[in-house]
Amino acid sequence: MIAVEAARQAALKFPNHSARALARLLHLTHPILFHTQEYARTVVRKVIGKNTGDRTKTVEKPDYISEPPPIPASKSKDWKPVTLEAKNVLILSDIHIPYHDTPALKCALKYGDEIKPDLILLNGDVVDFYTISRYETDPEERDLKGEIEAVRQFFDHIRARFRKSRIVFKLGNHDERWWPFIWRKCPELLGIDALSLPSLLHADKHGIEVIGDQRIIMLGKLPVLHGHELPKGLTNPVNPARGVFMRALDRALIGHHHRTSEHTETTMMERTITCWSTGCLCELHPAYARINRWNHGFANVRIAAGGDFSVENHRIKDGRIL
Repeated sequence: MIAVEAARQAALKFPNHSARALARLLHLTHPILFHTQEYARTVVRKVIGKNTGDRTKTVEKPDYISEPPPIPASKSKDWKPVTLEAKNVLILSDIHIPYHDTPALKCALKYGDEIKPDLILLNGDVVDFYTISRYETDPEERDLKGEIEAVRQFFDHIRARFRKSRIVFKLGNHDERWWPFIWRKCPELLGIDALSLPSLLHADKHGIEVIGDQRIIMLGKLPVLHGHELPKGLTNPVNPARGVFMRALDRALIGHHHRTSEHTETTMMERTITCWSTGCLCELHPAYARINRWNHGFANVRIAAGGDFSVENHRIKDGRIL
């Protein structure tokens, strides 16, 4: 009881001291009553708890509920490759209408007449969209209406020429210029069906399927991309096909670079990985790239049961297959 009374007197004398400070003081001044600082602290807590409740801090516990609130709704979208069932595929990349090379395009389509593909894959940059480019363009060359009408005429031609073939149009970086142009210039037009690319270019009129969102197309076990979807920033490799390997670390076929190339690597476990890039079907010396390493070309992919495939990557020179 003497220890308790001593602790009470100390608490009254020093009301702003913490329990630890009071215990230290009592242990120093009354070492017989409070033989350890911890004992003094125990007595002080007892005294403070009884007489000076305002010294203690009350921690309010949260109100717990039986079920937590749901996590917020996600805006993420599913992004998976698109598998196209086919056995004999003609791949045409980088036509860039209306800046297409007519002899080269005729050569590729004539080859299609011979092989009778069950699928024609227009692998990006069918339309140039020069008029709506974000780069500086020659005002005298700007003719959006003419570009759209030229693509419509091409779709008329290719559908009439290959009536039994499935035709798929995968968007490239030039084709993708359309919606950003609308977003910048006139967002009020968003959502109007007639302004979607399938409607605008009459692809839907001819049953030409349009694949956007930079999705990978699977032809059997072969991934096909336009090429602009791959990561940027790596140094320019020896050829585009090697660049595909360095970025994708897997087999793939692309366009975009306007060059025919092939690159093969063998892994430690003796898996052979081959990548291809196809030539273009547009003019070879446009004003923005007079000197380059481009060439005309296209590809034919044959797909066997189980997804195995073979690639014939053709070059064109002066309107003839080399």
